[in-house]
Amino acid sequence: MIEVRGLAKIYRGGVTALSDVDLNIGNGMFGLLGENGAGKTTLMRVLAGLLRPSTGTVHVFGNDMSTLKGKQAAKALLGYLPQDLGLYPNLNAREFLDYVAILKGIGQRRDREAQIDQLLEVVRLTDVANRKIKTYSGGMKRRVGIAQALLGDPKIIVVDEPTTGLDPEERVRLRNFLGDLARRCVVILSTHIIEDISASCNQLAVLSHGRVIFTGAPSDLIRAARGKVWMLQTTESILDQGFSVVTTLQLADAVQYRVLGEATTQQFSDAVAVEPSLEDGYIWLMKQARDAKLSSS
Repeated sequence: MIEVRGLAKIYRGGVTALSDVDLNIGNGMFGLLGENGAGKTTLMRVLAGLLRPSTGTVHVFGNDMSTLKGKQAAKALLGYLPQDLGLYPNLNAREFLDYVAILKGIGQRRDREAQIDQLLEVVRLTDVANRKIKTYSGGMKRRVGIAQALLGDPKIIVVDEPTTGLDPEERVRLRNFLGDLARRCVVILSTHIIEDISASCNQLAVLSHGRVIFTGAPSDLIRAARGKVWMLQTTESILDQGFSVVTTLQLADAVQYRVLGEATTQQFSDAVAVEPSLEDGYIWLMKQARDAKLSSS
């Protein structure tokens, strides 16, 4: 569906946001995971046709994004929800969606109204559709954003940090909604929240300093940390002993740590190996990447 080859983006001043990125993105939900500043938003903007790469190629459903014809054809298939969507606070949801539909080239008023009514129902905003957007909660505004991305029945949905700032219930609801969409189109989800990936995505890529350091299924990333995750209890602090501490739980007479490391039983005889999570796999991958960078510098 989407093929990225040798992609690089260098901003003015020589700041490299992306370097030699290769990706194949197919059906279902594809996750982009990485720390803040890893290059996720830059990659999303390139895929959405909003940014021109410095080098490399992007093909969306066979359309070459480096040509005007290819970019126009790809954009007709695309729905995009940026991290900061510019909503008009004094419009209501119905007015805002009508405005976006016109920009997307849905010229017939009857067609626009039919799509808007359907999408307001899908995102559960029908009852408040005539309220001004400035009265909406963060979750409701996100749902307006999803609705505008779905106008025109796109084949690809690109969403950047969609659950940031949402309460837990809204996050779960939005994740489930995106997962349902992924049954009939490509959904690309960029986030630094690992739980959003583990609950939704069948494939993912991890970015670090503009480079792809992992691609595969979440289970592959989890498997990479197997045998490296330990649970232990101690009255001593281990924060300065070279471990990556994932969680810390204060007990009545000790502290329980979940840590990542090699051969932890050599230091703590009562350490117990536990099955890794996606978070463990991600942290272990990032630790390996940092260690490799230090050893090469």
